[in-house]
Amino acid sequence: MNTTGKVWHALYTRPRWEKKVLKYLQEEGIEAFLPLRKTLKQWSDRKKWVEEPLFRSYIFVHVQPAEYYKALNTAGAVRYVVFEGRAAVIPDRQIQMVKDLLAIKAEMEVTDETLLPGERVVIRYGPLKDIEGEMVEFRSKSVIALRIDHISGTILVSLPANYVRRK
Repeated sequence: MNTTGKVWHALYTRPRWEKKVLKYLQEEGIEAFLPLRKTLKQWSDRKKWVEEPLFRSYIFVHVQPAEYYKALNTAGAVRYVVFEGRAAVIPDRQIQMVKDLLAIKAEMEVTDETLLPGERVVIRYGPLKDIEGEMVEFRSKSVIALRIDHISGTILVSLPANYVRRK
């Protein structure tokens, strides 16, 4: 349970400003989380590993009501993700899930595709134990689709089939 009064919100940023907004927020003393993943980029003359945001144009901020507008007024911040007329609150558990996925370097991708409802599953092992998701078959691998509330994205995580069980 949250006893600090802080809640997580998703802050929409200008395109390709995620890292700058993170820096500005940190300089202001605002707790922020920008999930990054390493991607191999290829140019005409070279290849290079770069860190890209997992969710393009989104950054997560952990703010008290007094910091709400301070975060919103940060250079590069556009607006909060809104649900039913109010800034959507992202549950702590979902932020922790993304952090856990990044920590174990799970093979993942984010898709804007809204997946059709499938069988509900629970992860049985590892740092993601007891996380619920939706099972999707994808390129002959077992893939768990974990939805993040209020963001138009779904995380697809490749896990061995024995890591999940029917809910």
